[in-house]
Amino acid sequence: MTVPLDHIRNFSIVAHIDHGKSTLADRLIQTTGGLEAREMKEQVLDSMDIERERGITIKAQTVRLNYKAKNGENYVLNLIDTPGHVDFAYEVSRSMAAVDGSLLVVDATQGVEAQTLANVYHALDAGHEIVPVINKVDLPAADVGKVKQQIEDVIGLDASDAIEISAKTGLGIPDVLEAIVNRLPAPKGDAKAPLKALLVDSWYDTYLGVVVLIRVIDGTIRKGQKIRMMNANAAYELDRVGVFTPKLVDIGELGPGEIGFFTASIKQVADTNVGDTITDDRRPTTTPFPGFRPAQPVVFCGLFPVDASDFELLREAMGKLRLNDASFSYEMETSAALGFGFRCGFLGLLHLEIIQERLSREFDLDLIATAPSVVYEIALTNGETMHLHNPADMPDVVRIEEIREPWIKATILTPDEYLGSILKLCQDRRGIQRNMTYVGNRAMIEYDLPLNEVVFDFYDRLKSISAGYASFDYTLSDYRVGDLVKLTILVNAEPVDALSMLVHRTVAENRGRQMCEKLKELIPPHLFVIPIQAANGGKIIARETVRAMRKDVTAKCYGGDATRKRKLLEKQKKGKAKMRQYGNVDIPQEAFIAALKMGDD
Repeated sequence: MTVPLDHIRNFSIVAHIDHGKSTLADRLIQTTGGLEAREMKEQVLDSMDIERERGITIKAQTVRLNYKAKNGENYVLNLIDTPGHVDFAYEVSRSMAAVDGSLLVVDATQGVEAQTLANVYHALDAGHEIVPVINKVDLPAADVGKVKQQIEDVIGLDASDAIEISAKTGLGIPDVLEAIVNRLPAPKGDAKAPLKALLVDSWYDTYLGVVVLIRVIDGTIRKGQKIRMMNANAAYELDRVGVFTPKLVDIGELGPGEIGFFTASIKQVADTNVGDTITDDRRPTTTPFPGFRPAQPVVFCGLFPVDASDFELLREAMGKLRLNDASFSYEMETSAALGFGFRCGFLGLLHLEIIQERLSREFDLDLIATAPSVVYEIALTNGETMHLHNPADMPDVVRIEEIREPWIKATILTPDEYLGSILKLCQDRRGIQRNMTYVGNRAMIEYDLPLNEVVFDFYDRLKSISAGYASFDYTLSDYRVGDLVKLTILVNAEPVDALSMLVHRTVAENRGRQMCEKLKELIPPHLFVIPIQAANGGKIIARETVRAMRKDVTAKCYGGDATRKRKLLEKQKKGKAKMRQYGNVDIPQEAFIAALKMGDD
């Protein structure tokens, strides 16, 4: 039986990383009796091991709670717990479209941070009613008055009736539930209209096939019904219809305003486009949703198996990960140094790290990742434009009119004692300052930065120079013409394609010198001299030499004429020259990994 519309509340929890979203979700589930005490564990909705270990949410999760309000009425609360990290912002924006209101959680000790802002703007763009919640008020460092002032100054929300809670101890949780019922709007919809539902998310389950998460706007969806996905233009018969409490519970049908799931023997996640409109096959709706833009990968890197015989395993593992993560893309590539592998696209460095860790953990694979790079637009002299994903594929300089690189708009929030070093970091990375404002003793700086300067190690550097207090959020803005050159590393006069990268002309020499010095330490000595060079086009800009191992060929000469020794040394010299001509330099895998991890210290 369907629930009356005015007794449903659909909401999400938005916050910066570590401000307590998942803990608040735990308390709400516990207080409303969604799970029994023995089934409760910390971060119930973070189902992946890696989410629990790192204490971050990667996939948005949903849960349906039954709550009896103080007015005696029973309400159904649909909660979506969203990620806080900038790399998973597309998860946040999708979740926002499925709900009508948001709880904004702010840490009473940290105040408003960069991702707090970014996620609130997602919620405001979706037209949400927002209830501010101040968490961790039980900590000695909590300053509730200051945080309320920050919410009003930075975000512009009235925080006079913000709810003060401690999600860890359970303080104030009943007030949050009452506020959800009284301050957030009920969904709108028409039960008699043709079925119209939004496809919010989908993932692959080994037993059920593809599980599709939906928000019903109009009409009802029932088990056994034949539905059509309007964008993909595919029809399916439904096997199961149900909700998450957070366990899977079959309920047979979902009405307007409800959030739930269905399965329909769909084989691949690729067949279900997020943002698609689901309608009845016989009686379709006339106005489909506009849909979401597909997530655009911004960072690319090559992933290669350490053991070449694991290539098929890697292909299979990537196929399985792709089933659950539509934002991850890959295509096959080969490298002279590393053999067969894949060129993969990610939403950011954390996304790259998570995928790499999942591959090694869930599929037991040893992998090498090449230097992360971004997508460049290259305007050729014949008027064509090409997208360059891998610096090794760069066309001849003569054919290039100009190279355009992606720029981002970054927002950094920091306590003012770290401001000087952060401004210097942004200047060093070719940043252009756009704006700077103060809120209390915290500065909010807006910068335009080239993305390829950010993907390398910007986030780590920012955290280290600000003792972890600065927070950072970015959005892609546009492509701009840049004075970029291809830096090629040559080992024994052979280019190593896995180490080539596009850099700005001003830093090419510095970066090339660092790379050569690093490789000199990492490549073991051979029986012949190995030159390591960095080249910009045809010009060598840095060189280091790995000295040859000495073999004492004159050991057997004891006394006698000096010409005997000279003759042996000459013979050895010729042999070494010949070896250098034909010899293969064995670059150990650790050397690649260490060279690729090199930051500009």
